[in-house]
Amino acid sequence: MRKLSLDDLSRGKDGPVLSDAVPGHVLERGGVSTYLAGQRTHPEGRHVHDVPEVFTILQGSGLIEIDGEQTPFQTGDLFVVDPGEDHHLLSTGELPLVSMWLHLQPAG
Repeated sequence: MRKLSLDDLSRGKDGPVLSDAVPGHVLERGGVSTYLAGQRTHPEGRHVHDVPEVFTILQGSGLIEIDGEQTPFQTGDLFVVDPGEDHHLLSTGELPLVSMWLHLQPAG
């Protein structure tokens, strides 16, 4: 997992916005999810993908858990979750956690 900020994203017109953060990948699909304080994503257990996934924290704060290790986050943080990493977000702030998630795929 890599923790970035919105300032770390590419601003060029010709390539994907994540081309510097995740070279060789383009956006496949995504969405926006909301969680109240105390809620955890993927409560069913282990959650992994075979492609990178990017989370952008649009509102709130909490912890991202990668393979059992927790890292705090706040609004404006961006995380690149590498393929095979078990990942979950935990909302801990007063405001509901709103995160944008994006699945990537290899370019070409």
